[in-house]
Amino acid sequence: MKKLLYFLMIIAGVSGAFSCTRNFDEINTNPNNIDKVAPRQLLPPALVDMMNFTMQRNRNFNNELMQVTVAVSDGEGQVHRYDFRSNWADYLYNGLYGVLTDIKDVYRIASSDSLGFKNDSYAGISLILQSRIYSILTDTYGDIPFSQSNSGREEYGSIMEPAFEAQKDIYIGLFDMLEEANTLLAANTAIEEVADPIYKGNIARWRRFGNSLYLRLLLRVAGKAEVAAEARAKMKEIVENPSKYPIMTNNDESAILRWTGTGAYISPYATVREQDFRAPGIASFFIDNLLDWVDPRIDLTYGRSSINRFAIAPAGGQFAGMPSGYAPGSNPVKRSYFYSNTSAYSIQTEPLAGTLMNYGELQLILAEAALKGWINGNPGDYYNKGVEASIKLWVPTWNVPVVEYLTAADMQWLDGETVDVKMQKIHLHKYYALFLVDMQQWFEYRRTGKPVLPIGAGVRNNGVMPARMTYPVYVQSTNPTNYKNAIAMQGADVISTQVWWQKP
Repeated sequence: MKKLLYFLMIIAGVSGAFSCTRNFDEINTNPNNIDKVAPRQLLPPALVDMMNFTMQRNRNFNNELMQVTVAVSDGEGQVHRYDFRSNWADYLYNGLYGVLTDIKDVYRIASSDSLGFKNDSYAGISLILQSRIYSILTDTYGDIPFSQSNSGREEYGSIMEPAFEAQKDIYIGLFDMLEEANTLLAANTAIEEVADPIYKGNIARWRRFGNSLYLRLLLRVAGKAEVAAEARAKMKEIVENPSKYPIMTNNDESAILRWTGTGAYISPYATVREQDFRAPGIASFFIDNLLDWVDPRIDLTYGRSSINRFAIAPAGGQFAGMPSGYAPGSNPVKRSYFYSNTSAYSIQTEPLAGTLMNYGELQLILAEAALKGWINGNPGDYYNKGVEASIKLWVPTWNVPVVEYLTAADMQWLDGETVDVKMQKIHLHKYYALFLVDMQQWFEYRRTGKPVLPIGAGVRNNGVMPARMTYPVYVQSTNPTNYKNAIAMQGADVISTQVWWQKP
């Protein structure tokens, strides 16, 4: 019964009990309380909550699957072995649908002529954030409640058992949202700086973020025959029309909720027990590339200063990783790990851990699109800019010419190489550009198979990267008809069932 009530509150967006007493509102209204909520009050806490759910799953799910970290345990349910319990599905599903209630309210209130808070910018920001949240949900689970989600309250239709929609239709809906957001934000209606912890009221930057997110999502489906022509054409239109569709042009325009450590803006990682934060080892794949490249994001003098921006602790005087997916009983030695708060510098307090999307990722999106002939431009130039931006986001003082760095690392762009080799280079650097960015590393690997990851002897699921999380178990009892329709349409509710954009 508790799960049933919780589901209805989260998915249907029920915000209060119904009254059966005449004149209840008039009798019980406190004249000293505000009876209307403004978008500026809803947006900041919703942003913090959204980042909490995505950052926690980045740390303990994405990073384990994508060989950033490795748990030191022979117990059951080890994510790095592609083995995780069904209840892992609940946290992200419940959390993000819960956040959507407030985010959708921002749009409803800011779009209304009668509530006294009409503002096109808040409405546009809400649509961008809805697009981000729904995209994470559908890319994690596949078909999900979309147009009927969070509709339990009367103003949203009193829908208690929302239908699941096909991922293709969800993506089309996301593109419609981002088109509307671009139009709304073009009006550049002012909002309060204090209500915007990401861009401090800079509406032009929100618009650039929205259109950059648009390109991320278009690229994700541009390989699907049903929508390929339209998706590729829209990418080209966006890139070639910066006045109509402005996109990010530098690192300063990256979408980052910077954790200041004051007030409400304390990183979710800061609340993790320090011994737990230090517990996973750094995976060999993650650290070996950085060492081979002599990458400035780790401090090869083994110091603990802010130069060591990835905050990796050396072991025995050197940086070293441990294998991911190791066989139970093999007991590999944990070596390097992420520093905790007891160190001079730690990811636990790193402001950049709140990244939604960065400029480096955008440039690497454009590199792939140009490589495949979907947009104009030199893919090598986009690649170089993406690598440089990714490094400088973390190490702003880095001043080595990017071509020199890439040549020394044997990662330079060579026109004569195959498309597959070029894709590996793009996505290996994109892997680091997406460090700490929700579960985008996992999504991109599932789409492209890049970067190529070593498969350990202890990996399950026939050695195949999980294609999705299963739905929360309680959905089967609280929304049974729509759950059955979803699995009939998408496939069995198991981690090996591919979502729409993965299927050939």
